[in-house]
Amino acid sequence: MSRDVSLANIPTMNVGGVVDQLRDMYSPVIRSGYSMRLLPSVMLWGPPGVGKSQAIRQLAKELELDTEKKVNVTDVRLLLFNPIDLRGIPTANEDKTLAVWLKPKIFQMDEADDVVNILFLDEISAAPQSVQAAAYQITLDRTVGEHKLPDNCIVIAAGNRTTDKSVAYKMPKALANRLMHIQVEGSFEVWKQWAVRNGINKKVLGFLSFRQNYLMNFDAATEDLAFATPRSWEMVSNILTLVNDDVETMYPMISGLVGTGVAVEFSTWAKVFDELPNIEDIFSGKNPKLPGNTDALYALTAAMITYAREHKNDMEAIGNSIAYADRMPPDFSAVVLKDYVYLEKDYSLKLMKLPQYNKWIREKGRLINGHV
Repeated sequence: MSRDVSLANIPTMNVGGVVDQLRDMYSPVIRSGYSMRLLPSVMLWGPPGVGKSQAIRQLAKELELDTEKKVNVTDVRLLLFNPIDLRGIPTANEDKTLAVWLKPKIFQMDEADDVVNILFLDEISAAPQSVQAAAYQITLDRTVGEHKLPDNCIVIAAGNRTTDKSVAYKMPKALANRLMHIQVEGSFEVWKQWAVRNGINKKVLGFLSFRQNYLMNFDAATEDLAFATPRSWEMVSNILTLVNDDVETMYPMISGLVGTGVAVEFSTWAKVFDELPNIEDIFSGKNPKLPGNTDALYALTAAMITYAREHKNDMEAIGNSIAYADRMPPDFSAVVLKDYVYLEKDYSLKLMKLPQYNKWIREKGRLINGHV
């Protein structure tokens, strides 16, 4: 990083940590009815695709649950703006003696008491310094020219680091000092919680459980255009779910997202899905034969989690699958039970009503916390 702005002396958190910290900062202020201008604007730093935008979407959901208010997110890509765009379009007043500025759409926010607004200034470090300078007023004074953000508006900015070799300009210290800085890092466990809850394709889920280091293999020292990130794997998931679930057929598209090396390994590994027992038989209580190799067990846990997400209200079927998981090697059994808890908020309360779950917890619950 440049000497203008150093990331060495700011906190580093994964996406889940960012969401938790910001939720805990904003929620009490929102519930108390104070103006959001009393809190500092936030700057999230991190490599491309690490999940900064995902963190903002998740934060909005968490704040809605925590405050029982509607949360609207206005996503502004500053790279596409010039300074005049932030102020609005000039026009003449009624008697044509003065110029007035039409309010930009980003300032057209709902000011109702039961609403919270998040203004997300994404790619701020990619914006030319003239645009960054125009962001001074937004981040500190919460105004641009005569336009003012409402009191119920949170301001959060995000951008890549200059060391990431993305389009990134040095942030002037005057702007940096107006922000609370957090560096965002990748975390497989946090990503998996999100992936289970949001229906990421079972093949992506299984492969990354098998090769966790491939969740994020961005390397600023290379010139690669395609590389694996949480964002690119989400796109792979969408292709497999919405277009065609056959990895070999979709290989050219997948390699265009995560790179050929990772795509070859993914395509080879995905063939183990052909060896899996019938997932419906597992959930109907028929107890088919367990696969014997590690690759297939990773695939099986992902397939069970995906099926469980789609049938999470059929508690009889969930109970049958837990009994089946109890027959699996302990580590894989623990993965299934741990991921079931991620299916939805407070799903563990539903699981606790199942005798199969309580039996597993009594006998193997220590495995979830890593105590073998």
